[in-house]
Amino acid sequence: MFERRVLLADPDLEYRKKLRDLLRQHGYLVVAETEDGRGTLQAAFQNQPNLVIMESDMPGCKGLEVARLIEENRLAPVVLVTSQTHRELIEEAKVSSVLGYLIKPIDEASLIPTIEMALATFKRITKMEEENRKLKMRLEEKNLVEQAKHLLMEKKGFSEQAAYRFIQKTSMDRASTMARVAQQVIVSLKPHV
Repeated sequence: MFERRVLLADPDLEYRKKLRDLLRQHGYLVVAETEDGRGTLQAAFQNQPNLVIMESDMPGCKGLEVARLIEENRLAPVVLVTSQTHRELIEEAKVSSVLGYLIKPIDEASLIPTIEMALATFKRITKMEEENRKLKMRLEEKNLVEQAKHLLMEKKGFSEQAAYRFIQKTSMDRASTMARVAQQVIVSLKPHV
């Protein structure tokens, strides 16, 4: 299961205390509490929580803006809390980085499933982004090798198989990646403008 480190962000101290107690009963550790947008961002970077539970209307910064900044940096999933349902806020939250939305007063029957779903969704998103990043890198490497092969064929008269073997053997001889060897081939054989 996920680590259970939570950042609570709400200007109401009494509400934070109630929420902290409820979270503790369910095995979550509140690593920081904040009451404004700037403090929430600082605490998120400093404490690296696994989850941020944040009031939508905080002094100093709109909650959705703070959530966007937290998401951009892939710090943690954000569950937004509000005291009333605003259709406009719900619409904004749907297209933002918020992974959960709760209306006060919060009870454990809605809090815990929302938290668990936000954590699981964030984990899936993070995993997909990492897989996507790796696939892009492999594609870029493959494109470099292809480009180097074509240059070797064009400039050195190699067959496609011989060009590939040259890159492969040079890679092994130098204990380097084929992509790095391909880059060197491209730099050495590409006409300089």
